[in-house]
Amino acid sequence: MTSDTPGHEAVSTWVDAYERLWRTPGTDALGELFTDDATYRTSPWAEPVQGLPALAAFWEDGRDGPDEDFTMRSSVVAVDGATAVVRVEVDYGSGDRWRDLWLLELTQDGRCTAFEEWPIAPDRH
Repeated sequence: MTSDTPGHEAVSTWVDAYERLWRTPGTDALGELFTDDATYRTSPWAEPVQGLPALAAFWEDGRDGPDEDFTMRSSVVAVDGATAVVRVEVDYGSGDRWRDLWLLELTQDGRCTAFEEWPIAPDRH
């Protein structure tokens, strides 16, 4: 790994910032996590949400609000150059729960240019 590619710690820091932003009112800080032209797929087969304005609208529609009741745990599985794989577990106060793999493509400045989620929920496999 060269100094211009993210390591496990940088990826873990990005995931922590993602959760913090999800819990923050508004979407003004999305540009700190994602590039202007970032793509965001909710599954490997979904059409991507593309660009910060579309991603901001997607986030606002997809969450109950910044005080949404959930716990999130994550672990970085692998980092290879600019590509990272992260295992994420989310348990909602409603009882819903998800286990995901996130595939991330990160730029040298640590922002995500491509996000792809592989979600798995109980009884939905």
